[in-house]
Amino acid sequence: MQAHPYLDFNGRCEEAVEFYRRALGAEVMSIHRFKDAPPDPQMGAAAADKIMHATLRIGDNTLMASDGHCTGSPSFQGFSLAINTPNLDEAEKVFSALSEGGQVQMPLAKTFFSPGFGMLSDRFGVNWMVHVTAC
Repeated sequence: MQAHPYLDFNGRCEEAVEFYRRALGAEVMSIHRFKDAPPDPQMGAAAADKIMHATLRIGDNTLMASDGHCTGSPSFQGFSLAINTPNLDEAEKVFSALSEGGQVQMPLAKTFFSPGFGMLSDRFGVNWMVHVTAC
């Protein structure tokens, strides 16, 4: 059994998929659009090209995403996604890429438990914690 994060970007999924592909080297495993599914009376014709389901691989992990009901701005509260990196150089690269257009909450810095740890919200409002695992 596995549990995977499933993020609803409310109409910005295509933009998010491209952002994570660039920022994290995410591999796009699949994208399914609403127009490829049986008609859904709740989804109008304007949503035809929106993403019903996307699967991304980030390292050994799976992240799933959707445009949901395309109702506006996404809202991500009550959780963070954590990225563990093997060294400080990689952490700095990931932190910088994810924070582009976002908001740094805690700059990446040495802590008592790691040579590098920081927190941010990316341009979509997804909270991230970047952590160097090697001491």
